[in-house]
This record gives sequence, C-alpha cells and structure tokens, in this order.
Amino acid sequence: MSATSEVTIRADGAALEGTLVVPDRATALVAFAHGSGSSRHSPRNQLVAATLRQAGLGTLLFDLLDRDEEELDSRTGRLRFDIALLSARLISAIDWLAVDPRTAERAVGCFGASTGAAAALVAASERPDRVGAVVSRGGRPDLGGEALAFVEAPTLLIVGGADPTVVELNERARTELRAPSELEVIPGATHLFEEPGALERVAELARKWFVRWLVER
Repeated sequence: MSATSEVTIRADGAALEGTLVVPDRATALVAFAHGSGSSRHSPRNQLVAATLRQAGLGTLLFDLLDRDEEELDSRTGRLRFDIALLSARLISAIDWLAVDPRTAERAVGCFGASTGAAAALVAASERPDRVGAVVSRGGRPDLGGEALAFVEAPTLLIVGGADPTVVELNERARTELRAPSELEVIPGATHLFEEPGALERVAELARKWFVRWLVER
C-alpha cells in the first residue's frame, strides 16, 4: 500500500504543486526534476516513478515552475534553461522533504530529465548530506557547470544511442564528476526514448541504481 498526497512546496514566493507517494515501509524516496517544457504530469517520468514505487521507493513529482511561470515559459522558452532557478526550486523541495514528517527520516535521490538533470546535479552539490544518488535521463548534465566537481552522490547518466550530441555532452560531463558514475547508452533510442522498450529500460536502470545507493548502501 502507498500513501498519496497532493502537496504544495513554497520556494521564493512561488507555490509549486506536486504529488508525493510514499509506499509502506519505504526507506528512501526520489524527487523528480522534469525537463524542458514539461511538468509533473510527464508520462515518461510517471512511468519511471511507477517502476520505482514497485521497488518500494517513494516518489515526489512536482512542478519546477508555478502557473504564471509556466505560461511565460510556454511563450518564450526562457525559464526552461535557467538552471540556477530550476536547481533552487529542487533544493527547496529537498529541504521540504527533510522537515516533512512523512519523509524526514528517508534517504533521498534525484531523477533529472533534460535540463532537469543539470538541476539535479547542482542540487546534489548543494545538499551533499541529503542527496544520496542521482539519475539523469537524456539529460544535459553539462549545464551543471562548475557544480559537477562538487557532486558527491553516485550518478548514473542514461542516454539514447541515436542521440549522438547528447551522448557526447554526457561523456564530457562525466569527466568533470568526481563522484562514482556510470554512463549507460541504450542502443537505438532517441532523445525521448520513444522506441519500444526503451523507456522501460531507463526505468529498470534507474530502479537498480537507486536501490543500490539508497537502500542497500
């Protein structure tokens, strides 16, 4: 059984809506940072989250932008690459998890997609005592910049083999990481992992990584 709650996270005056699901006896949970132009309703992140919950991990899917900001971003595309803003929002969520009685005692991981991957890595560098593992799906970890060298959380980078530019960017970013890291290239998969079985493979890799570093550590 799982307890599901609609939550609101306050961050610098913004009210960020989210869904928190905590399975019975969960010892860890994963906060999701969605990618460019997406939201907590992303079907790709929803699929990964469901797989994590089947393994007994809790999940927090929330919007990195409030409604007014989402409207602005839909017109201009300006905020989706504002890594400082996105990472600050994720840090606010991590801090919220640290004090909420439903989650305060549980280990935390971050799952980031696209630009959300950079936000996850920056957040991990800022909260090394809270973030125990990071997974990036089709991400832009390179946008994390100098923060990459300060990430202590073991990091898994997952990219599609048919997304060569992003593969190269992930390879470069990995050289900046000092934490334990692995790069998984899914053959034939494009940026959104829309090919049959590709996203399921992402979910399984993420499940194993989070269980390894958050549960079995």
